[in-house]
Amino acid sequence: MKPLVWSFSSLKTFEQCPRKYYHTKIRKDIVERDTEATLYGKDVHSAAENYIKEDKPIPAKYGYMQPVLDQLKGLEGDKYAELKLGLTKDLAPCDFSAKDVWWHGIADMVVVNSEKKLAYSVDFKTSKNARYADTKQLDLVAVGLFKKFPEIQRVKSALIFVVSNDLVRAEHVVEDVPKYIEKPAQTVARIEAAISNNVWNPVQGPLCKFCPVHECEFNRS
Repeated sequence: MKPLVWSFSSLKTFEQCPRKYYHTKIRKDIVERDTEATLYGKDVHSAAENYIKEDKPIPAKYGYMQPVLDQLKGLEGDKYAELKLGLTKDLAPCDFSAKDVWWHGIADMVVVNSEKKLAYSVDFKTSKNARYADTKQLDLVAVGLFKKFPEIQRVKSALIFVVSNDLVRAEHVVEDVPKYIEKPAQTVARIEAAISNNVWNPVQGPLCKFCPVHECEFNRS
């Protein structure tokens, strides 16, 4: 069996519905098309990256992000935008697309202060509010940062909802890396079992009507 490469978003897809995961991640006979919301999110991330990396002015329509980005730029340390991270199965750091990569993810913005053994990790969200915020994504990015920058002992993380100006914080310490990876690894094991047994049972839910797997018996689109 080909080694499984996973990300936070792919685990979320499997947990939502194994059938959808099979078609979009394994068989890849169905491609999820960009929506107005996803295109907006990509544009926002690009604007933030260009401002952090190249000091390109923020487009007027995204001016609401300016105060947040200026605060981040003012933090002491080395700054990275759209930082690609990778880990092997034994949690050694590797390139995002390395042959032996096990997990990979992209951090929207990271500030590394080696002198203070501290990193800041920020993920920009374009949804309207933080009602369904999930900090597990921050846990995984923190693990990737601890491995890529071994001098770091703490990571201060945040989900920043740029539209509603909401902030969801989390703090991570290097001693808790096993805890951060435990539950995701269990889900990965479930995916590997599904691959081995070729069993992809669908899960019925409110998102079925938006699912691109139209032949599924639960799809009501």
